[in-house]
Amino acid sequence: METKNSSRAIFVLFLTVFIDLLGFGIILPILPLYAEQFGAKPNEATLLVAIYSLMQFLFAPLWGKFSDRYGRRPILLLTLFGSVIAYAGLGFANSLWILFISRSLAGIMAGNIATAQAYIADITTPANRSRGMGIIGAAFGLGFILGPAIGGLLIGSDRDNANFHLPSLFAGGLSLLALFCALMLLPESLNSETKAKIQANRYRQRRLNLLQVSQRPQFCLLAGIYFFVTFAVASMDSTLALWSKQQLNWGPQQTSYLFAFMGIVSTIIQGGLIGFLKKYFGEIKLLILGILGLGLGLLLIGFSQSLILLLVATTLVAWGISVSQPILNSLISQITAPEEQGQILGIASSCSALARIVGPTWAGVSFMKFGIYAPFLSGSLVMLVAFTLSLRVTKSASEPNRERVASQS
Repeated sequence: METKNSSRAIFVLFLTVFIDLLGFGIILPILPLYAEQFGAKPNEATLLVAIYSLMQFLFAPLWGKFSDRYGRRPILLLTLFGSVIAYAGLGFANSLWILFISRSLAGIMAGNIATAQAYIADITTPANRSRGMGIIGAAFGLGFILGPAIGGLLIGSDRDNANFHLPSLFAGGLSLLALFCALMLLPESLNSETKAKIQANRYRQRRLNLLQVSQRPQFCLLAGIYFFVTFAVASMDSTLALWSKQQLNWGPQQTSYLFAFMGIVSTIIQGGLIGFLKKYFGEIKLLILGILGLGLGLLLIGFSQSLILLLVATTLVAWGISVSQPILNSLISQITAPEEQGQILGIASSCSALARIVGPTWAGVSFMKFGIYAPFLSGSLVMLVAFTLSLRVTKSASEPNRERVASQS
């Protein structure tokens, strides 16, 4: 049962994640254009996004295991500290290689989101888990409202003389503030009972690998949907600035404001509407609607010739992201045993990170080879696959720990 202490911990966690994601929101819209300042081609600029996710893919499961073994709080503190160093390197970069090194370090330290999700799972009941995950999603949304807006202000309106260093250093300062908040205010979430289960299950945890996880059909189905959704979103994220520069003659400031607009839509949905929508539609139907909205939004971006149509398209994209991702996290958490939350969510995070490697890599190549619309049209096609998979989820409603029991038999 959730208590006042749990509510306070959720608020502190929200504050910590929000401040850290504020810095991420500052950097994401301008990163491809920052890389262009050092002579990067579109496929190289999107690789700068992919390298971050490659490191996240390799290290997220390790952070999940460490958080199960040593606690959520130490891992959050360590990864936040690493983010401070990475943003500082980005701010003082004087070559493309320094950008790649800084983003690699940032990716290594990107285990804080999966750890935060495990923290939420520790202190919420299965019935309220979507709401808890939605709060983390709201931190994303707010980070993507204020982050891009702040980044747009800091970088300036002169597209030919944009100041890319100041937003990066400001983001590093925000991560330092998030580290301080977590250090002073965030308690450990693992209770003695869950720690005892982890201790008793340590041998099994050591052998919980991708082969064993592949024998859990519901998890594989949800992870597959997660992969395709993230692939489509990552393709858009990594090329939207490049597309808007060529299609609309925009600079980094205007693109940052467009990301901020999507953040506003995401916050409205995840911060207040998702609970009502879940009760009205149910998690599975809402997931399907989110996937459909995301696919349609990406398709419309591909045909956007005006600001009005672009705003409609990005509204649909923001709807799809805001609905699908927290529900997928919730469903995965619900079929996972308490002592495996950090590890399984870490694997799910790695699936998402893998999509963020493949997505930007493909987006950069297709942007150059097939035209500036290719990343968005291919993302829309991928969402058809995710839609087909989501229909299979409706045939087998999730039950807590079902797959854990099945995997032991």
